[in-house]
Order: sequence, then C-alpha cells, then structure tokens
Amino acid sequence: MDTITYTELHGDLLGTINQVCEDRAPVTITRQDEQAVVLVSLDDYRALEETAYLLRSPKNAKRLIDAVLELDAGGGQERELIE
Repeated sequence: MDTITYTELHGDLLGTINQVCEDRAPVTITRQDEQAVVLVSLDDYRALEETAYLLRSPKNAKRLIDAVLELDAGGGQERELIE
C-alpha cells in the first residue's frame, strides 16, 4: 500500500483518487501529529463491508470457509450461468 502525506495529497488530489480507483489499491495518508487515514475506492469499500457482514456470524463464516476448502480440494460442479 502506498503512503503519502496530506500535503502531497493536497497537491494532487485528483491524480491520487484516479490512481486508487484504477489500481484498486488503497493509499495511506499521513498527517502531522494526527492519526493516518486510508483512501479507498467506493467499490473496494463496499466489497470490504460485504465481506465483514458475511463473516460477522460465526456460523456463516464457518460455512463460507468450508465451501472454499471444498472447492480448493476439487469439490463442486461447474455450471453455465443463466443470463
């Protein structure tokens, strides 16, 4: 994750926003004597929120992890998507 200062961000806000959206990589913004913040695209933020929501329930988290492990072990069936 790239890190820039608030002053650097102020000098190229649009460029930094475009970089975050195009690269789909967050940027840490440091501030003098203040807590740092992270700039992330809205799509990535929504994905993080959805993941956190799905993993919030221990039962659902276990079900999802078990499903991933099953797929990694060669389980599951490939199907055509209905459009």
